[in-house]
Amino acid sequence: MSDRSDHPAEAEPLPRSEEEWRQRLTSEQFEVLRNKGTERAFTGAYASTKDPGTYLCAGCHAPLFSSDTKFESGTGWPSFWEPISPGAVELHEDGSIGMRRTEVTCARCGGHLGHLFPDGPRPTGARYCMNSVSMELDADGSTEQDIQEAFE
Repeated sequence: MSDRSDHPAEAEPLPRSEEEWRQRLTSEQFEVLRNKGTERAFTGAYASTKDPGTYLCAGCHAPLFSSDTKFESGTGWPSFWEPISPGAVELHEDGSIGMRRTEVTCARCGGHLGHLFPDGPRPTGARYCMNSVSMELDADGSTEQDIQEAFE
């Protein structure tokens, strides 16, 4: 079994200051990942894509979701029924707009990804409703292979 620190995302140093994050991210990515913004529905690059691969955090390149768990929710945001591994994301109570929701953040860098809702499909019943701008699609599968090797 190999050490997860061998994964490229684990070796990449994280920015330490707001200015470093601003230099690393686009203005849209910064607004969502660092300021907990939300992109407009049906405008994101991954809202309706069916391309295979692994969705990575746009902030730190940690693996988040597999395209195998992506589904069409009709909401205008990419939706998944489970993360790529149990420790890939963290959940937090969010009462920011006068309603109780569950915020989803990247477990590695703390970047805001979206929200979790209990109205998804089987087998989990979960809908991880993510912002496209908070993710990047690794379509060549190299990241997914790295993940599988890390857990063997």
